[in-house]
Amino acid sequence: MERILITGATGLLGSSLVPHLKKCGHKVVTHARTTQADFMFDLSDRVKSYEMLAQIMPSVIINLVSLTNVELCEEQVNLAYLANTSTVESLAYWIGYSGADCHLVQISTDHVYDGTGLHTEDSIALTNNYAFSKYAGELAAVRVPSTILRTNFVGRSQVSHRESLTDWVYNSLRSAKNLQVLSDVYFSPLSITTLSEMIELVVQRRPVGIYNLGSRNGMSKADFDFAFAECLNLETNTMTRIKTCQATFWKAYRPKDMRMDSSKFENVLGVTLPYLNDLIPQLAREYNENA
Repeated sequence: MERILITGATGLLGSSLVPHLKKCGHKVVTHARTTQADFMFDLSDRVKSYEMLAQIMPSVIINLVSLTNVELCEEQVNLAYLANTSTVESLAYWIGYSGADCHLVQISTDHVYDGTGLHTEDSIALTNNYAFSKYAGELAAVRVPSTILRTNFVGRSQVSHRESLTDWVYNSLRSAKNLQVLSDVYFSPLSITTLSEMIELVVQRRPVGIYNLGSRNGMSKADFDFAFAECLNLETNTMTRIKTCQATFWKAYRPKDMRMDSSKFENVLGVTLPYLNDLIPQLAREYNENA
């Protein structure tokens, strides 16, 4: 049984990952900066982090700490560095200098890709500061035994203050709100449920290296949103397809094609990841079961 420290455990992914890992029989210790967790400290403070990690002594660290607000990362470069890079540097520093037998699982992003997909792990294209700061975090993680997972996920949020893409679509359509969905932005997310299962497998196997972890093929966000609504039997007359050049709700540039080739992960871990088309009905069932 692993002693797993999950940093940033109270966020969108952590709120589902923590109970999943506990159900699998792991000893899970949670971290957050300001909200309720087993340990609360600022990971960008290297001295404090070293002290607390020496107390916790995890055998695996899953780092979920991240500033994902793309606009805020553009406006406050140092804040992006502290959240997305410095935190990883602190974790890697402790692992490297303490001599602890500890494996780092760093959750990164598909925003490090742009241009026509499917993207392999070596086709980096950094187009905004969010991507740059997350990639810099990867460079810190590779200094120690680590698995870096570039991923994107959708699914029902378990925390009231965080809304996923599917939450937004579901809540907007149920309230008959107008929403614009992007026809020229492509991605290949996993469900939170599937991603949690894959992370648990990584904990067991500890593969070293950088891996794409997404669904097969992918699709445009607009096609995904309409297919998700159809599975939920929700009216889509308030949903409009637009292109990124028409979007007024963004200021910072975002990649248009983040679809990933996850065959390296499949081959090394011996799994077959789902097609995005097959994930959508499963996601819809999660929402219908909890309606």
